Amino acid sequence: MPLKAELHCHIEGAATPDLVLKQAQKYGREVSHFLRDGAYVWHDFTSFLAAYDAASDLFRTEEDYALLAEHYLTSLARDGAIYSEFFTSPDHAIKAGLSPQAYTDALGRGMERARAKTGIEARMIVTGVRHFGVESIEAAARFAAKCGHPLVTGFGVAGDERHGDVEDYVRAFEIAREAGLGITIHAGEFAGWESVKAALDHIRPSRIGHGVRAIENPDLVSRIADQGVVLECCPGSNIALGVFDSFASHPFQRLLAVGCKVTLNSDDPPFFHTTLKREYDIAAEHFGMSDKALNALTRTAIEAAFVDRKTRAQLLARLDGLRI
Repeated sequence: MPLKAELHCHIEGAATPDLVLKQAQKYGREVSHFLRDGAYVWHDFTSFLAAYDAASDLFRTEEDYALLAEHYLTSLARDGAIYSEFFTSPDHAIKAGLSPQAYTDALGRGMERARAKTGIEARMIVTGVRHFGVESIEAAARFAAKCGHPLVTGFGVAGDERHGDVEDYVRAFEIAREAGLGITIHAGEFAGWESVKAALDHIRPSRIGHGVRAIENPDLVSRIADQGVVLECCPGSNIALGVFDSFASHPFQRLLAVGCKVTLNSDDPPFFHTTLKREYDIAAEHFGMSDKALNALTRTAIEAAFVDRKTRAQLLARLDGLRI
């Protein structure tokens, strides 16, 4: 089984149905409107976001969030992952009645518990949410820049691409970049290739969340390859949400073939009936990738990870089966 690494997962979106049911029982909440027969219920991107927010609302205390991070990372490690980055949301923390700092510290405790049990290394990427508006995104960037948590190493923007213009977020990304944080932004998922171009033009990220709609513009694909921008691809998510009709039509292989740096990620795994392991299985089955090729994808992810040099060297040594 190839070792795995993940760069693109939303921590609230990683809550499994069984964990959410336990949380619902804890708080006496009815969940049948978004969770039935052990699965999340949604039919389009808007209803997916509604189900996501309903599940997120069941995580309210610091221990709830510590448990969520520990639960997710432990399951990842069980499937052969040695590294994970996940997106955090100060907006969800505030909605839960926690300060962003308390929320972040709690997730950090869960990460440390998972690492103690399994050895998995992990980091947090603070995100602003597009459909919450520019002010909340800039507030998230200011928090990311000043929070001082050693496991917060990146900043990004996620949410509904149909809201706002990338240019509006330039200041937020400047705040994060000045603080030394790694930069990623969701683009080219529901919006077309133009959103990827706008992200490259205005934000200059080292990574793009999804980015797969760039395939619609060959010149843009060449630019991504030439600049070495890493694409955080989520094939299972793309098919579940109808971004592409099938794995046969998914551009993962074409992007890789022309020199783009691509990685495999689960996005919001239980919502899309996937896991990081399944994403690697999809790549093997539908994209014809060997264990050696999958290992190369993991290497790409580790090389693009928002970690210090020492941690990166340790992860690469684990990938190569070395002791350092």
